[in-house]
Amino acid sequence: TSLSCDPAQRSSVEKKNKTPIPQLYSAISLPDTLLVQAVMEHVKQELPEHTFNHSMRVVYHGEMEFFSHRRMAIASQRFPDWKFSAETWLLTCLFHNIDTVNKQTRGTLMSFEFYGGYLAMAQLQKLNSPATQAEIVAEALIRHQDTVETGNITTIGLLTQLTTQFNNMGCHADYIHLDTIKDVVKNYLRREWSVCFSTKIREEVSIKPWCQTTASTPRFPQVVQHSELMAPYDNRY
Repeated sequence: TSLSCDPAQRSSVEKKNKTPIPQLYSAISLPDTLLVQAVMEHVKQELPEHTFNHSMRVVYHGEMEFFSHRRMAIASQRFPDWKFSAETWLLTCLFHNIDTVNKQTRGTLMSFEFYGGYLAMAQLQKLNSPATQAEIVAEALIRHQDTVETGNITTIGLLTQLTTQFNNMGCHADYIHLDTIKDVVKNYLRREWSVCFSTKIREEVSIKPWCQTTASTPRFPQVVQHSELMAPYDNRY
């Protein structure tokens, strides 16, 4: 599904609840297909724990139309009309920082979002994912830090943007109940994620001064490092 990148158009369909409803990790079951199992095993081998934990927080803070038909967090409470595959959303989250590991940061001239999209699509094709699914995941990864406010984007692409902005910078803080944040962080500890990711951003910009991150505000690394919303949870190991 195609959605507008314009926040004003998004606001017109947003369900503005006065208070978000708490939703807890323990009530949710993730898709557990053979493809998900294979990708989960792959990313656990590739990603350090703090990056894997971030990927899982994005899953739970974003949305899931789980097998139990429970829907969670941003999409369910703010944009309940959005429709997409639970499996594809989970795969997108698992892969979205696959190119931030050191061997990739220094092993390619491409921006981490772009090369991450390539790596994800190649791995999904290797695992016999449908071509359309692999392409949707790659598209979302390539654009997940593209903050342009014109044109259109896929539903999963936009949700990936909103949820990573929430996890990394504390944007859209009114979307999710504090109890949901605390419960998800308790199960997937941040382990100083704000410092880790801001350091990685600065490293990539220093190595690749043409990278996609430079299209964002120059204050981006600082905003990530000093996220007030996530500061109380950042030193949990």
